[in-house]
Amino acid sequence: MPTDPKTDKAPVKGRLGLLNAETFFRWLATAAGATIVAAIALIALFLLIRAVPSLRADQVNFFTSTEFATGNADNLRFGIRDLFMVTVLSSIFALVIAVPIGVGIALFLTHYAPSRLGRPFTMLIDLLAAVPSIVFGLWGFLVLAPQISPVQEFLNDNLGWFFLFADGNVSIGGGGTIFTAGIVLAVMILPIITSVSREVFALTPRAHIEAAQALGATKWEVVRMTVLPYGRSGVIAGSMLGLGRALGETIAVLVVLRTAAEAGGWSLFDGGYTFASKIASAAAEFSAPLPTGAYIAAGFVLFALTFVVNALARLASGGKVNG
Repeated sequence: MPTDPKTDKAPVKGRLGLLNAETFFRWLATAAGATIVAAIALIALFLLIRAVPSLRADQVNFFTSTEFATGNADNLRFGIRDLFMVTVLSSIFALVIAVPIGVGIALFLTHYAPSRLGRPFTMLIDLLAAVPSIVFGLWGFLVLAPQISPVQEFLNDNLGWFFLFADGNVSIGGGGTIFTAGIVLAVMILPIITSVSREVFALTPRAHIEAAQALGATKWEVVRMTVLPYGRSGVIAGSMLGLGRALGETIAVLVVLRTAAEAGGWSLFDGGYTFASKIASAAAEFSAPLPTGAYIAAGFVLFALTFVVNALARLASGGKVNG
């Protein structure tokens, strides 16, 4: 009788080796992902542990008080109301200025500018992100602030009935206001928003663009119906990255913003400190545990604020980023 042909089987050792490599790589990737989560959790835990004793010793309401006096460890009086106001107002104002300009630049580079102009212009925008913060701060304080003082006075005189342009707690003449700081922050976050938006717009499917053109759409209609809807989540992601930098910017804001003796009133012409600039300004005084804990408590609020901003961004973009 004819015998069955022999079939070669894969070596068991080779299969086991592949399975072991796959398992090892899976655990390695899982460990890498868990590391960042653990690091964030440990940072939050450290901030909370160091802040709780100071919060217990605080003599005023931490969330609503405008005081921040930590000179006497036996009589701590600190609140984040003004810090929160200046931080949020300057960052949102910067975002309102930077997002339309950044999206416009990204559209110009991807759909309007010729390649011989687009490439050097793109490099110039990207190089703007490499400028140190202190340079932006000095430019804002010495150059920008005196130049835009007339604009601030005009807005205050004609739109002072609206709370954003009402009289602030510092003099408009010097220019060291949230209005000035917001413009400086807008210039600083512009490269981030432009870069992310440009990359997403460039990935718009060519078939979508050609289909719109085949229907007789104009250039603007193509952009409005295909490019902007496709890149919406990318624009939101870039905007939130820019907002994150604006919320945490320290040196530039510390140089530009003028200190205020009175509480702010949610006006763009107020002065004061952001969370980051307040902590940086008092870094030399971090010697006693309780006063130091007061600044750590403020830092914890900023830490939590960034998570809230990112969560809102994920919801606004539908939980995904195109491209």
